[in-house]
Amino acid sequence: MPPIGRLFVISAPSGAGKTSLVKALLAARPQLAVSVSHTTRTPRPHEVDGRDYHFVGAAEFARLAAAGAFLEHARVFDNQYGTGREQVGAQLEAGRNVLLEIDWQGARQIRASAPGCVTIFILPPSRAALEERLRSRRTDSEAVIARRLADAAADMSHCLEFDYAVVNDRFEQAVAELLVIIDGPADGKATALAAKRPELTGLLQSLVA
Repeated sequence: MPPIGRLFVISAPSGAGKTSLVKALLAARPQLAVSVSHTTRTPRPHEVDGRDYHFVGAAEFARLAAAGAFLEHARVFDNQYGTGREQVGAQLEAGRNVLLEIDWQGARQIRASAPGCVTIFILPPSRAALEERLRSRRTDSEAVIARRLADAAADMSHCLEFDYAVVNDRFEQAVAELLVIIDGPADGKATALAAKRPELTGLLQSLVA
């Protein structure tokens, strides 16, 4: 029987570049499995059901949640998101490392149910950079951008709950840091964030102000 795989959780505020970083991780480590979440939000034009998300209605999501089908679930931006318990368990038991892209609320639930998981928080280099990235999407109104910035500040206030923090300033460097974490020993997380805490303090203060 293969050894049990490791569970990695990546969280970030909207606009921090998490999606691009995860794509780069998968290109570098194709054996890494990504859990496809369930969501009640409407698919975007480029998204495919079953590949990007499992798109379900609110009633079906509520049924699955009540049945205990989710390892974690949370409401984000007026939509529900959940991680399938059976899907993740099967991958881990098959010996594959699994990556979850979820918010801090979900990460907190995962830590409680799977204390051996490794949690990573992605930070932008500055509030100005975060706002610029949100505006460059050209998909949101001013009101939505303002809300996302406010929600991002609230999200980032939970950064120090995570095992690791990676600042996405220079993309290639951020990818390299993530690869070190993914490839590192299972017992190496205890001092990871503690070592970076002093340099993160000032950045976090500026991001959540």
